[in-house]
Amino acid sequence: MEQEQAYWLAWSQIKGIGPVSLNKIYRHFGSLQVAWQAHAISFGDIDGLGNKVTNAVVQQRSTLNPEVLLREHLKQNRQFWTPADAAYPRLLLEIPSPPPLLYYLGMVEPEENQGVKPMIAIVGTRNPTEYGKRWTKKITQALVSHGFGIVSGMAAGIDTVAHYSCLEANGRTIAVLGTGVDLIYPHSNRSLYDRLTTQSLVVSEYAAGTPPDRGHFPARNRIIAGLCRAVIIIEAPQRSGALITSRFANEFGRDVYVLPGSLDSPQSKGCLALLNSGAHVILGVEHLLEMLGTMPCLDRLQTTSKPIPQLQPRLKCVYQLINRDAIALDTIVEQTGQNTGEILAALSELELLDLITQLPGMRYQIKD
Repeated sequence: MEQEQAYWLAWSQIKGIGPVSLNKIYRHFGSLQVAWQAHAISFGDIDGLGNKVTNAVVQQRSTLNPEVLLREHLKQNRQFWTPADAAYPRLLLEIPSPPPLLYYLGMVEPEENQGVKPMIAIVGTRNPTEYGKRWTKKITQALVSHGFGIVSGMAAGIDTVAHYSCLEANGRTIAVLGTGVDLIYPHSNRSLYDRLTTQSLVVSEYAAGTPPDRGHFPARNRIIAGLCRAVIIIEAPQRSGALITSRFANEFGRDVYVLPGSLDSPQSKGCLALLNSGAHVILGVEHLLEMLGTMPCLDRLQTTSKPIPQLQPRLKCVYQLINRDAIALDTIVEQTGQNTGEILAALSELELLDLITQLPGMRYQIKD
């Protein structure tokens, strides 16, 4: 797995290849090591990668040595996951732009990464009212008492109140940073950072030593939304990072819940606009818990009882999409980006290996 990490790191250094394009490349080849060694013509079948990008890939990868890169990188960045790692957060794999490298510091909870423990994001303005602070604490403590974990961005204001309220309730909270995980921003949150890194977890897609930058924070908001089953906006003015998080949540199919506020309060303008656009209104703690209770549960990741042989990348790419719940052929084609003929050939080989079984209606599942 360390070898595959080397190629995720190397690909992340290619200019012009962002998380969305890299995710497409990974799904197409099934392995970034295989993609690294592929001929330029092989990238032509990947949607969204034009000739200009393909040529840049070919030119730049010839100047990089993945193994050397990884050895140097590990000197300052010992702990990170890639989408090829089993410990990579399961819900982030669902979004179109999963971070190629997700650095972490603190206490890892496997059930959070597997999506078994439900995580809820709580975000809002850096300048909250007493009303916003009070309801952030009330909602956070209620969620913790009902088994939810809390995700936020360690920003001043609502984020800070949410993290502290969760820790005080003996809950688990994840802070998604817009800096390296070794830096504290804002500096006023040093005490909070110390508690997070000893009692919970901080994560970031930025390497150690990366300072704060205006462009980092909108990007990190997609990770906040991606890690969660739902997003709660407490207070947000008309121009707020919390509203960016809500847009990502909508894009990723997460529910958005909003605390209503006063028409006289600037901190509520963005929240009221979200309500006008169809977000769920929070009418009280019990009402929120009732709405969250309708979310379908995520089962633990299933593994087969029989040993899995080493699969070729093109077979592995298909096999990873199949579990004990039947999946349709069209869905596999859509998620891999390969043509139907290639997928049918791969499915036939997996059947011959006695790994999957075909059900009526061109649906497939792992064979017990």
